[in-house]
Amino acid sequence: MNISSVVVQTVPKFLEDVVNALKNSDACDYHMHDEKGRIIITIEGVDVSEELKKMKVIEMIPHVISAEMQMAYSEDELEANMQRLENADVVPKMLNDDDLKVEDIVYRGDLKKKDLEGFAKTFDDVK
Repeated sequence: MNISSVVVQTVPKFLEDVVNALKNSDACDYHMHDEKGRIIITIEGVDVSEELKKMKVIEMIPHVISAEMQMAYSEDELEANMQRLENADVVPKMLNDDDLKVEDIVYRGDLKKKDLEGFAKTFDDVK
């Protein structure tokens, strides 16, 4: 299930007409509007394709200037990411390996761009 919030824009003189059309459509749920012609609705769909079809219906309502998705929630996407996080190791295995030598660790981050000679000398002095 997907749920998205949408901001619909119209001209203030057509605000009530557009709000009524949105309320009477099966494409969305109306939530609120302001005097400037901004209307907040939500749309639901089994997938993104269904949501896009509903967006087209909303965009075709007379006097709608624009309809833009602001936030989206995908139940399937959330569940997949939650499973990935639950199955991931919190600490990489190599960090718990007492037999691993520091010099065998390969780091491919931003440290390549830094001057490490001074750091290495300081580190040797500390030992």
